[in-house]
Amino acid sequence: QVQLQESGGGSVQAGGSLRLSCKATGRIVSRYCIGWFRQVPGKEREGVAAIYPDRSSKYYADSVKGRFTISQDSAQNILYLQMNNLRPEDTAMYHCAGTSCDCYSGSWCSEIGHWGLGTQVTVSS
Repeated sequence: QVQLQESGGGSVQAGGSLRLSCKATGRIVSRYCIGWFRQVPGKEREGVAAIYPDRSSKYYADSVKGRFTISQDSAQNILYLQMNNLRPEDTAMYHCAGTSCDCYSGSWCSEIGHWGLGTQVTVSS
């Protein structure tokens, strides 16, 4: 059974940076995209960034392109999300996940296999 543990969230001012980490225990299903979602109460879940099953191609939501960078340390089984130039609209609970890759392209999401409890990011103006 895979467990995902996020860390690195916090409160920052607009323009600041944070780096989120996600430590995975267990083997993530190889066909899954691994990445980050964010959720705000009352709003739809948003896929922020992901690494595709080839473990080199990457996806970024338009809202974070040029500001966020996803990376992984395969040896340590850790996924990272470097977030720069943060904006108040980036405020959300950020979850690490292993899912079908269609979860990042729209409202349809065929499979959510692994999901972490999340780490809160708050950006003040």
